[in-house]
Amino acid sequence: TTCHTCQRLAQRDAGNAPLWDNILRTPYWDVVHSFNSALPGWLVLVLRRHVEAVADLTEEEAGALGILLRQLSIALRETTGCAKTYVIQFAETAEHPHVHVHVVPRMADLPADYRGVNIFAYLRATADEGVSEAVMNDLARRIRAVFNGL
Repeated sequence: TTCHTCQRLAQRDAGNAPLWDNILRTPYWDVVHSFNSALPGWLVLVLRRHVEAVADLTEEEAGALGILLRQLSIALRETTGCAKTYVIQFAETAEHPHVHVHVVPRMADLPADYRGVNIFAYLRATADEGVSEAVMNDLARRIRAVFNGL
């Protein structure tokens, strides 16, 4: 099976990614907005090399991940007003076995039945329910601005 995450990385490397799919690039991690979410601000940190388990990260990749998680949580709090962020990593689907970490804004008014792992209901959005490209791009610009000020 082809790794769709690696295909998206190649698009970013070639300069062919929209803003929402190219929010930030660091030496080890890319930051993108989830392409299939109904929740504005659902970010994904994507390792820039193909690895399928967190235990296989280098010390440098792991250290950079910790710093990025904090910085992106600050940026999401400032841009979405979230109460906190959820941080989740599975890499279980055949199309996306590549290590990627979800950083999800948890709003203060999030309904109880969407809290915790149930937040993933927002990823089952239809095209009509999904966050528009304009909203994703606006958030990307604002997240970049906050991130660059840290």
